[in-house]
Amino acid sequence: MELTDTHIHLDGEEFAADLHEVVERARAAGVNRVFIPAIDLNSAANILSLCRHYPGYAYPMIGLHPEEVRDDYREVLAEMRKLFTPEVIAVGEVGLDFYWSREFEKQQIEAFEQQVQWSVETRLPLMIHSRKAQQELVAVLRRYEKDLPGGVFHCFTGNEKEAAQLLSFNRFVLGIGGVLTFKNSHLSEVLAASVPLDRIVLETDAPYMAPVPMRGKRNESAFLQYVVNKLAEAYDVSPEDVARQTNLNVQRIFKL
Repeated sequence: MELTDTHIHLDGEEFAADLHEVVERARAAGVNRVFIPAIDLNSAANILSLCRHYPGYAYPMIGLHPEEVRDDYREVLAEMRKLFTPEVIAVGEVGLDFYWSREFEKQQIEAFEQQVQWSVETRLPLMIHSRKAQQELVAVLRRYEKDLPGGVFHCFTGNEKEAAQLLSFNRFVLGIGGVLTFKNSHLSEVLAASVPLDRIVLETDAPYMAPVPMRGKRNESAFLQYVVNKLAEAYDVSPEDVARQTNLNVQRIFKL
């Protein structure tokens, strides 16, 4: 069984002491590819370097995370755009996040729209972060809907109505991770009722949001198996079926 972790912050300081061991555990658990998103200019450079150490295994995504957007976002984006080498597989992690504050709402929206334009220009998919901002985010995407190559709505945890709105973008899928396994989560019921398995990709968002029974620990790609097992239960299919279909979905979106 081969799995793809479409979203892991493997460049984070949380993995600095045992990065090689983390990768080896992931490989042993069947995770044969990991996609690593940038969040700012510094992380973008670090991610490119890290991925070159793991060719054919770790793949870089370049973008400015909405929580990192400030008044200087134009200058930051200009420097980021220079980093788009052929090895970059997506524009991300980008989006809107108004969970803590709307202080930089205008700047976030403008930065997101510029990076959506990058996706159209480069034909690279988007890796999208959205928190307390779905309506504003959808409004931006609608303006480019016909021209977008596709992408992932990362860390989906919403209801059936929210899923339907996002999946109305036909070339996009939902990123599903550890929240699926949480005791009080209704995500498995939402997915089974309203989201076809061919519209899902797997992710950890490690080191964050470790799945049950690893909750409270540092998350890592090796734990993806718990998400697979929960999805298999929700869709009444085998874990192998989940792995096969989600990898087909990854291939369709990322063209790897």
